[in-house]
Parts: sequence; structure tokens; C-alpha cells
Amino acid sequence: MRVNVTVNGEAMTADDVWEGESLLYALRERLGLPGAKNACEQGECGSCTVYLDGVPVCACLVAVGQAEGRSVITVEGLADGDDLDQVQRAFVECGAVQCGFCTPGLIVQAHSLIASSSGVPEDAEIREALAGNLCRCTGYEKILDAVRLAAARKAAS
Repeated sequence: MRVNVTVNGEAMTADDVWEGESLLYALRERLGLPGAKNACEQGECGSCTVYLDGVPVCACLVAVGQAEGRSVITVEGLADGDDLDQVQRAFVECGAVQCGFCTPGLIVQAHSLIASSSGVPEDAEIREALAGNLCRCTGYEKILDAVRLAAARKAAS
């Protein structure tokens, strides 16, 4: 099967896709975009979070055929070339990146929260938005700092 999808603004084709293949597998193995991470393969950890038509989804739970003709934005697509997105930059500046495995999913989910918020979300709102993303390294405080910083910068601009 062949799947045509727009990924990070670029039309792409994945060939020889088998019917049960996940969007995550196609992104990483067929299209060469390793940003979304393969951890649980059950939608429990959030490491593979991407946007599908503007909605954050766990790419491991989406059959790649469901992405036919649709738009996917990965963590790689948030940056503009070498210019990191404000959320990516805040994660680096706040030290919210430890082993890095959960980072792509957290960044996409935080990006979604900030895009839909006016001002800086309360901690409870941030925690709720990131509840589906598991991190085993940081204790989440630096992640919360990064989300607050990115939201404050967005609100100030």
C-alpha cells in the first residue's frame, strides 16, 4: 500500500506500507523522521505525540492509512530550520531535557497547550495537559518551568 501525507509542510509518500503499520513506524522508519519516540506502543507514555491535522495524537495508535491525505507535524516540524520553536528553546534553557526520550512528545503537547492558551496557564492546567506524557528522569519541575517560560514569552509577544 502507498500512503501520501503532508509531513511538516512537505508532501511525502510511504511505499510498501502494510495495513497494520502505525503512523509512528512510518514516520521513523519509512520517512526518516526519528523525533517521535517509540516507547510503549500503547498510547500510554506520550513519547510519540505528533499533530495530526492540528490535533495532538499518539502516533503509535494511528494506523498510517488513517493519515492518507492529511497533515502531520512532528517535533522536527516545530522548528524553522535551525531556529527552534519557543517551546523547544525553553526546554533547552530550563534544563527540561534529561535523557530526551520523552522530550519530543512533551514539546508537542506543551506547544498545543500554549497555542490554545492566552497568557501563562496555571500549574494545574499544565499538569493536566501533560498528564499523558511520562518522564522518568526529571521530576517534572524543569518541564513546568519550560512551559511557563514559553507561555510567558508568547504572551509578551
